[in-house]
Amino acid sequence: MSHPKPAHDMFTIVRSYKSPPAKVFAAWSTAQGKAAWFAGGAGWTEKVREFDFRVGGQDRLVGKWKDEFTSDYRATYHDITPDRRIVTAYDLRLDGKLISVSLATVTFEPEATGTKLTMVEQGVFVDGYEDNGSREQGTNSLLDRLRAHLEGSAMESLRP
Repeated sequence: MSHPKPAHDMFTIVRSYKSPPAKVFAAWSTAQGKAAWFAGGAGWTEKVREFDFRVGGQDRLVGKWKDEFTSDYRATYHDITPDRRIVTAYDLRLDGKLISVSLATVTFEPEATGTKLTMVEQGVFVDGYEDNGSREQGTNSLLDRLRAHLEGSAMESLRP
């Protein structure tokens, strides 16, 4: 029995936020802050949320997409430098089947108008899963939600 070769992908997203690094970092590093933006969009219902922000700590977010599949995100924190950097390794499962494992690095740099956030993700997709850029697109959507949270604006179409 042959198995499809794993597919690798890497992307970098750079965003500027009109908030200081400590505030942007808090949106990633506190349970309340992360829950405000890190979730599925319209048509998604949260089932499980666990949050343990410390080196060696783990996050888990399980949700059901309307009339479709269940997504299960499980991350482990490997490096945390307050207000500067977060490194996680995470896997993603759809309906219980592993589809990918990724290493994500998020950096927070002060700039004149607030914070420059850079996210670099390196991933492997397994067993023939075809991502076709949807991971990067989904990450961009999450970072849009982060902007809305930081700016205090309502983005009803993006709320779960």
